[in-house]
Amino acid sequence: MALTRAEINERSNEKRGIKNKAFKLNIDDIAMIKQTALDLNISEAKLVVEAIKFYRENKKASN
Repeated sequence: MALTRAEINERSNEKRGIKNKAFKLNIDDIAMIKQTALDLNISEAKLVVEAIKFYRENKKASN
């Protein structure tokens, strides 16, 4: 039986250790994330991950 495109994508993501994560954000926050990623020439996902890492490291330093 042939696999659907969605099934192929799901299997590929599993192999690569990738999982979708969605958030409901304010439109202005979405625009800020999008523009910042463009300005830095990185993906929005990479921006979010790097921002969280930066926040955690700086939060540790202030405690």
